[in-house]
Amino acid sequence: MGLGKQAKTLSRGQAEATLAYLSTTRYPERNRVIFLLSAKAGLRAKEIALLTWRMVFDAAGQVGDAIHLTDVASKGTSGRVIPMHPEVRAALVEYRQTLTTMSGDHVISTERMSSASPQVIVNMFQRWYRHLGFVGCSSHSGRRTFITGTARKISTVGGSLRDVQALAGHSNLRTTQRYIEENADAQRRVVQQL
Repeated sequence: MGLGKQAKTLSRGQAEATLAYLSTTRYPERNRVIFLLSAKAGLRAKEIALLTWRMVFDAAGQVGDAIHLTDVASKGTSGRVIPMHPEVRAALVEYRQTLTTMSGDHVISTERMSSASPQVIVNMFQRWYRHLGFVGCSSHSGRRTFITGTARKISTVGGSLRDVQALAGHSNLRTTQRYIEENADAQRRVVQQL
């Protein structure tokens, strides 16, 4: 994928604007979960659509501390365990409380279906970002934002790009590297320190 075709990453302000906008939509709790699963867990549209409650519950049947994404819900064999960001966990707990019944196994449902298709998730992101005027953003923007942010911070906690690769569910490290947005300011600062 060429650089010109990659989804843009989201700035902190854009992420906050998206969450503010989603709070005004018809299904604010569900839509917040969808956005946070992308931006704070790095899930693909397909993974968001196929995520089941079993993958986010702990042994006691409560929202746990990790997403246990199975191969069935991921791309190829990229199932993985993703530690749950506190915002994702809180959003899932809040969303679950709004559901009158557990109408199906899938976390994300629509008015007509007990699950959403990956294309429905892609279309939601497209509609939200178009409404907000975010040019070049797509359902992959949150994922790129997650991977870029994780890559920038991983060394501060003793990790490496291999850990970012595992969180992203990529079989090849080069794929992960293509997701990471460059930071010209950081490049200038590091050269100044040589």
